Amino acid sequence: MTTAAILVAAGSSARMGFDKLTAPLCGRSVLEWSLRAFQDCPAIDRAVLVCATQRIAEFTELAAAFPKFRDIVAGGAERSASVLHGLQALASNPPDFVAVHDAARPLVTPALIEKILAAAESHRAASAAHPVTDSLHRADADGALAETIPRANLFAMQTPQAARHDLLLAALEAHHAGATDEVSALIANGIHPVPVLHGEPNFKITFPSDLALAGLFLQAP
Repeated sequence: MTTAAILVAAGSSARMGFDKLTAPLCGRSVLEWSLRAFQDCPAIDRAVLVCATQRIAEFTELAAAFPKFRDIVAGGAERSASVLHGLQALASNPPDFVAVHDAARPLVTPALIEKILAAAESHRAASAAHPVTDSLHRADADGALAETIPRANLFAMQTPQAARHDLLLAALEAHHAGATDEVSALIANGIHPVPVLHGEPNFKITFPSDLALAGLFLQAP
């Protein structure tokens, strides 16, 4: 079985207020933590880094220390288009399976990547996830809470999300418009990934306070 990774780093960091991917985090940038995890994962044969067009030269230099990342390609207007560009970069020599990860999740580990890929190999597609534990309510058009949503069998998706390359490529080619992640595109195309519950910190850096929290986890013994 051959496996590849797509690391998505084409976001604008709008909610952060500054570029989060190059923000320092315990001696490395946020992006370098994700690059290192996939470089060190024995299950990954090669990888693609997807970034904004104007940052290709910058990120090519940054990724030079991580030789599995052979391709640095331009992303699209939305995340789903960026992933599709990454899949297309692999199409000339497609892997059996591909794992897609948000570069802004720097706490990912090689062990978690391998766990997601193993689940995908058994079930065609899988995603890191955690069960929803908060109460959920839907608001009406006026902003008032109007409907309670049962949280049984609800899962919040994380990344990595992994699938057979051919299945994910077909799903995104058909449904990339409006797809919020790989799972949503796969479901729309009739493929039902399994959630992989892992209990590890794996949150996305979205606000400045997330950097401090990630630092605490990285420094923990």
